[in-house]
Amino acid sequence: MAPRILLARHGQTEWSLLGKHTGRTDIPLLEEGRRGAKLLGERLHRAPFDGLFDAEIRTSPLARARETCELAGFGDRATSWDPLMEWDYGAYEGMTPAEIQKVRPGWFIWRDGVPEGETLAQVSARADEVVAWARAEDRDVLVFAHGHILRSIGARWLGLPIDFAARIRLSPTSLSVLGWAYGEPAIESWNDLGHLVHQGEQRIA
Repeated sequence: MAPRILLARHGQTEWSLLGKHTGRTDIPLLEEGRRGAKLLGERLHRAPFDGLFDAEIRTSPLARARETCELAGFGDRATSWDPLMEWDYGAYEGMTPAEIQKVRPGWFIWRDGVPEGETLAQVSARADEVVAWARAEDRDVLVFAHGHILRSIGARWLGLPIDFAARIRLSPTSLSVLGWAYGEPAIESWNDLGHLVHQGEQRIA
């Protein structure tokens, strides 16, 4: 069977709760995010995943992703990997979309990018690196990372331009699975929050 890539977004942080663009700022999880990470881990250790005992696991080196990985019970098996870091938002780091619109009306990150940060082409290239690695494996892979880079990986897995990522939102502590259908790259599931909903922990951000 061709390998799949499982995408786990980090748990809730103060900035994700407020809708701020959090690129390379290394902020910790909120208590809500820690609970969510543990619930995600419990889910991944139950059927049908059963702990993904044979999977290759990598995490963004940023604290919020590493902590999610550790609380989910995969810290001792995970390799830290720079291509999984979040988009470098440059001058827009720490700003909400509404704040950016005040200084740049009509701005759309998936079309316009950010000043003084990574370009769309650079983010797309990092996503391609992750996709190429996952497809070269002979087993499933699990990654812990961030909203925009994971959405970019989703778009590039499908062979679509990076701006398709605008149409596939991700919530904190969500689980998504990219696989195959009829021999072509496909989305098996996306933005799955079932592990949170049943515990009354769901919050979209």
